[in-house]
Amino acid sequence: MDLPIIQVGDVLVSPDIITNTFCCDLDACKGACCVEGDAGAPVTLDEIAEIEDSLDTVWSGMSAAAQAVVDRQGVAYNDTDGELVTSIVGTKDCVFTCHEGGVCLCLLEKAYRGGKSKFCKPISCALYPIRERRLSNGLTALNYHKWSVCEAARMKGAALGLRVYEFLREPLVRRFGQEWYDELAATVDELRRQGYVK
Repeated sequence: MDLPIIQVGDVLVSPDIITNTFCCDLDACKGACCVEGDAGAPVTLDEIAEIEDSLDTVWSGMSAAAQAVVDRQGVAYNDTDGELVTSIVGTKDCVFTCHEGGVCLCLLEKAYRGGKSKFCKPISCALYPIRERRLSNGLTALNYHKWSVCEAARMKGAALGLRVYEFLREPLVRRFGQEWYDELAATVDELRRQGYVK
């Protein structure tokens, strides 16, 4: 049976988020999602304000090239689709990347986890590989973005039996709330009982 699109509140959840396995494997991918692609991470105006408030905390960890970009255009810009995204160095690295032991990490998240900042990182980064899109009817759509650089994450998720929505429980709760996530999990359990989900 084909799994139907799930609606929880005003959020439509793609079946791929329920059926696909995923668990980030930094040892394998080295944080490629922070440096690959042709634009920065989508951000909201509120997030831009929070990033700007965190700038002094992370500034010394940023590369000279990243600092120059931020000095010139700020922490975000409008990409070719007119969407606000984090600034990048050249056509690759997010300005908030840092490299430790050959792995690309996020300076914003590092400061947050070190208790130096109240802002973790843009929700679009935390939710990846889920991509959020606002629909014209007022609903929000959550889609799964399958990217070749995340093949190791799909394999690790399969080994652990961890689905996308389970791996991303924390950021989903941060974005939509615990009650919303609990309803999503209960809906998946019911679909499993009905034979839609293995």
